[in-house]
Amino acid sequence: MAETLPMRFDEDGEAFESLAKENGRRTWSARKLMVALGYDNWSAFKKVIEKAMASCALLGVQIFDHFAPSKVTSAEGRELDDYTLSRFACGMTALNGDSKNRNVAAAQAYFVSMAEIFSGYGIEHAESMDRLAIREEMSEREITLHQTASRSGVENHASFNMAGYVGMYDMDYQEIRRLRNVSDRPRRSVLDFMGKDELAGNLFRLALTEGRIKREGTRGQGPLERVAKEVGKRVRQTMHAEIGVYPEQLPTAQDIREIRKGLKGSVKDFVRFDDLDADREAKKLYLSQSMPDPTPNAVPGCSECAGGNRAPHFGAANCQSGSIASGGTVAHCTCNFCY
Repeated sequence: MAETLPMRFDEDGEAFESLAKENGRRTWSARKLMVALGYDNWSAFKKVIEKAMASCALLGVQIFDHFAPSKVTSAEGRELDDYTLSRFACGMTALNGDSKNRNVAAAQAYFVSMAEIFSGYGIEHAESMDRLAIREEMSEREITLHQTASRSGVENHASFNMAGYVGMYDMDYQEIRRLRNVSDRPRRSVLDFMGKDELAGNLFRLALTEGRIKREGTRGQGPLERVAKEVGKRVRQTMHAEIGVYPEQLPTAQDIREIRKGLKGSVKDFVRFDDLDADREAKKLYLSQSMPDPTPNAVPGCSECAGGNRAPHFGAANCQSGSIASGGTVAHCTCNFCY
């Protein structure tokens, strides 16, 4: 008979927790998670899993510690591809899902609240995975544009970079830093405080600038700065036409470093939370430390001895073998007279 799975991810996570498989640690089937998150197509859901893996790579998390390829047998007896997921993998998969899906939104809130408790960092989870991915692309694109500009004659890279920002924001670069609350943090990039749309716009600007320099063969500091500014202006107008606002009108986002720390800092706690073997050992240790020491000369099988009862509980007053009852030190006497 086919297994009945929850069709909705509830906010308290009860349905999700019921899907866990326990074998020394809790794990989840990706196909079961797929249903709980409201997806009905494995190919589409697998792309979400792959995005989650890429996000883990950006965080420096070992992918195969959390996403283990596996197989599952369908109700018709066919062998299907699956993944065995850790709790952290389930959370990263939810965060890379479509938040317009109410199941995904509920799952995102559930996992982020756990991560916040474990790591101590607040995490604005909306768009967080997209921001991480685009920010990484920005870093790579900045390097390639720098190389292209250098080969084309740029010597003052700070001035060249500012020209692109001035064109896109219609304001001085330092004004942009003040707008994003990083004017007093000289070592921080303003990009770390931009939301998804703003980051995507800047990534588009860098790509177009590099492409135009190569296509037109522009050379020299002044001409290259003009290209950077002109491209910035075009991206500015495109953003306004597409999303209805200029880039400087978009809200400042949470520091992306806090998102990284919040997610990565919770990994070990997620793992410990579901390590059932370690949990059992911890409980055994707690019990052994909380139990009183057994009495000296404790008799095996005697609950009074095991509980540390040093008062006379087995012995006769006229015993000659040292029971407490007869004035000695043995709480549980086993001499022939007492027995």
